[in-house]
Amino acid sequence: MIFRKKPTSELPAEPEPPVSGKGRPTPKRREAEAKNRRPLVVDDRKAAKEAARRQRNEAYARQREGMLTGDERYMPVRDKGPVRRFARDYVDARWNIGELFMPVAFLMIIAMVIVTWLPAVATYVTLGMYVIVFGGIIDGLLMVFILRRHLKARFDADQIPRFTGMYAFSRAFMIRPWRMPKPQNRRGEFPGHHK
Repeated sequence: MIFRKKPTSELPAEPEPPVSGKGRPTPKRREAEAKNRRPLVVDDRKAAKEAARRQRNEAYARQREGMLTGDERYMPVRDKGPVRRFARDYVDARWNIGELFMPVAFLMIIAMVIVTWLPAVATYVTLGMYVIVFGGIIDGLLMVFILRRHLKARFDADQIPRFTGMYAFSRAFMIRPWRMPKPQNRRGEFPGHHK
């Protein structure tokens, strides 16, 4: 008796296993990490450095423009907000004894150079320096006290940033043309009175 193979068409078809998952093999960890890895150092260092420098210069230019024009969008966080704006305007509206500190300090340096020739002049300049310093401190403290009363009358306590008094005090010792942000009001134009 000869055994013959049955034709393949007659063989019962095996059921295909159900497809589950994503239908592709999971990549090895090495391959997945390599795909997500970006170079720490870009290929063209010079171009990347130039682009970073250009962005930094643009940010500085915008910040400087904001400081000159009073545009708070570009000011540093320290100078932003209506309370700090009010404090700046208040300081800029008044005459501050502390403004004389820098010119007198410059005269003091010159006096120390010529002290051997004119000791009397150096003595007067030194005394004037002490008067300006102590007068400026007293005037600044008085100004901060009055400014705080104005701020409490116009703003809620949680709106007033810390060290606003110190912010105004240090501004009062700077010569008006050198102040940053630049003064946006004239002398005598106190905030709230001219708006």
